[in-house]
Amino acid sequence: MSDTAWLFIAFMVVWIALGAYLFSIAARQNKVDRRLDELDRGD
Repeated sequence: MSDTAWLFIAFMVVWIALGAYLFSIAARQNKVDRRLDELDRGD
């Protein structure tokens, strides 16, 4: 494979990993927000 193809693959891997990381952070933040709402209501 050419150097350009490897560079494209590397960029794709980095962007996919970054997207997965951001999705993970968003999911955990939503979980924390829900828990805080529960605590505010006294559940």
